[in-house]
Amino acid sequence: MTSTFHVYFGPDAFEAPIEVRRIRTSDCFAALREGLDDFLATPTHPAFIGIFYALAGVALAALSSFGSALHLVFPLVAGFALVGPFFAVGLYELSRRRERGRAASWRDAFAVFRSPALPSVIALGLLLLAVFALWLGVAQFLYFWLYGPKAPSAAIPFLNDVLTTSRGWTLIVLGCLIGFGFAALSLCVSVISFPLMLDRDVGLTPAVIASVRLARQNPGPVALWGAIVAAAVVVGSAPLFIGLAVVMPVLGHATWRFYRRAVQRDAAHEVPIEDPTGEAIVETPLLKELWTFLDVLDFFRRGRV
Repeated sequence: MTSTFHVYFGPDAFEAPIEVRRIRTSDCFAALREGLDDFLATPTHPAFIGIFYALAGVALAALSSFGSALHLVFPLVAGFALVGPFFAVGLYELSRRRERGRAASWRDAFAVFRSPALPSVIALGLLLLAVFALWLGVAQFLYFWLYGPKAPSAAIPFLNDVLTTSRGWTLIVLGCLIGFGFAALSLCVSVISFPLMLDRDVGLTPAVIASVRLARQNPGPVALWGAIVAAAVVVGSAPLFIGLAVVMPVLGHATWRFYRRAVQRDAAHEVPIEDPTGEAIVETPLLKELWTFLDVLDFFRRGRV
């Protein structure tokens, strides 16, 4: 069992210093281009994972609608980007395999379940989920302060009120300012943390410190990266969240490429995942038809017929 010290500091806490680089705004766009290239080179598995992102977004909106919580739809969508890096860890592994010149199958996205850094990844993921929950709580309080405890009954009248009244504009302005604070916090602690833990098993604390140090030393490029992610999520969410099936995988791959540009490589401390196929996960009987379908798509993509 992984020790608590390993989870928070990794196996080489005092022997493998993390060197963050000075990056430029051009690195953000270069990482985005490389992420798109990864997506196009491995289209079946990013699409597969992206479908889950899209379904999750639709489910969140549906739950909000049926639960008389229409006022939380926007905070839910905005907060989706806060936890996105946690759910993209499988895409980081696909980009890493392609970077090493190895063939990448959609099954390799599940390699993270065999990573020694998995407990650290989960710990940071839970932290981001807590931030997400706090953001929703603050959004709920802000609505109650301005509108009272009664939830909106219909979307159109509520939207009209938000856009045409002073309390509506107060909700928009304060909501955006508070949301920006939560987004900035999440960005600083996670911009490179997840790929760094997956790549080098450094533990939660060094990864978060390195991520914050990168943001402090490169405020402009990191802010630009956050703006790119936010804009992409908004664009992907617009058509009933369907665009997230493409946007989120591209951003996942691009995050790995951004990490490579932001942190000096240390090959001696990189931790490859042994036996990355994760058969126990992908052979789940209830999902076997889906796995077979994805295997067929991958078969045709590789031109083997």
